[in-house]
Amino acid sequence: MNIMDFNVKKLAADAGTFLSRAVQFTEEKLGQAEKTELDAHLENLLSKAECTKIWTEKIMKQTEVLLQPNPNARIEEFVYEKLDRKAPSRINNPELLGQYMIDAGTEFGPGTAYGNALIKCGETQKRIGTADRELIQTSALNFLTPLRNFIEGDYKTIAKERKLLQNKRLDLDAAKTRLKKAKAAETRASQLNSARLEGDNVMSEQELRITQSEFDRQAEITRLLLEGISSTHAHHLRCLNDFVEAQMTYYAQCYQYMLDLQKQLGSFPSIYHCNNNQTSVAPIPSASSNVIGSSASTSTSGLVITSPSNLTDLKECSGNRKARVLYDYDAANSTELSLLADENKGTE
Repeated sequence: MNIMDFNVKKLAADAGTFLSRAVQFTEEKLGQAEKTELDAHLENLLSKAECTKIWTEKIMKQTEVLLQPNPNARIEEFVYEKLDRKAPSRINNPELLGQYMIDAGTEFGPGTAYGNALIKCGETQKRIGTADRELIQTSALNFLTPLRNFIEGDYKTIAKERKLLQNKRLDLDAAKTRLKKAKAAETRASQLNSARLEGDNVMSEQELRITQSEFDRQAEITRLLLEGISSTHAHHLRCLNDFVEAQMTYYAQCYQYMLDLQKQLGSFPSIYHCNNNQTSVAPIPSASSNVIGSSASTSTSGLVITSPSNLTDLKECSGNRKARVLYDYDAANSTELSLLADENKGTE
């Protein structure tokens, strides 16, 4: 019974406090009550903390989008993280493309130029996929996790203490309002009620001292927490350097992979079979003549017409062949043509 009575009294006291805060808050909004302002330093710290929280959330979310563009995959990873379980490993886009290229190259034949090139490209894409996976893991550990820890840890503590400070301020201002009303009533009271009203004033003054002390204590706790934001910025700066280092390593790896692939593909013969109405643009260093069988074909320093190596190949290429003139050229003799830049010429 005693425990029940205590709980009822505590509940009634909490309800009274909540009501008092609500009344004070409403009167402040209506301009009917005074409001204790926080000191400028504390206000600046609160503003700095709120700004840090907002931009940290934006940077964190956009980094997640950068590392994992697929929103469904991000949601799945979020769910597994909340369940404290490891998300299943899935093949990423470069690895999938690489596998398709390897399968296609195997199907076309590794002995063919195209099939061999596809296989080599596929192997490079899979290496890029592995590098991409390493970038995600490193960035998540060294950059995203510290940012998330701040949002879900430090800032939640700051927000909790900030709310408590707001409540203590409302209690303080409510006590000030009650004391002010009690003093106003005392001046209007009659001589018979003066003793009772004087007692009310004493109680109000005592309540004001208590609420002022609690407010000052909470303001100091909140200030100490907020001053830690500077340390948070320094920590996030180190994390940002780690993220930049991870990106630099990733892009350097990708560049090297593509450079090696380019060298490998450059060793393949670049033979293009002619098609009907195919246009070929390729500058040559000097005027020379390409031989088709035993005859000379038209050649200028500004026009290149890629020719088959013999008459049999020429016959196999049905239709006309065209080329675009790169710049003006005046014929030196009757075996050459005078040409204008961007002019189209055909041979049969």
